[in-house]
Amino acid sequence: MKKLLLSIFVLSGTLLAVDWVKDIDTALELAKKEHKNVMVMVEGEHCRWCKKMKGRTLTDDAVEKRLEKFVVVKVMREDGNAMAKLPPVEGVPTIFFMKDDKAIMEKVVGYFNVEDFISYINDVEKKPN
Repeated sequence: MKKLLLSIFVLSGTLLAVDWVKDIDTALELAKKEHKNVMVMVEGEHCRWCKKMKGRTLTDDAVEKRLEKFVVVKVMREDGNAMAKLPPVEGVPTIFFMKDDKAIMEKVVGYFNVEDFISYINDVEKKPN
């Protein structure tokens, strides 16, 4: 019985997880098609704050629910081709909220807890499309 409950719990968490797109171009195309904005997370390979942001904030149920309104994509800072398609990044993690035409709506740099990150999402959603 414990194994069954654990399996159900794990599967339910998987079903709620955000569906991350693999690259910026695909994210922008999908955003146009679905009439959504884009959230790009730029992370570094050895960045502990990026890992905390992904492990604590971006996996929170409330944040995941809010991110359903966006096409989300992760970009590695070390990927020169992907970085060439973005504005300059001073540090990681950096998150860009942008329109499907790449216009930046909001940019946040650094680690944010759930409450603060939801506050940024609120600010982005108030901006006109």
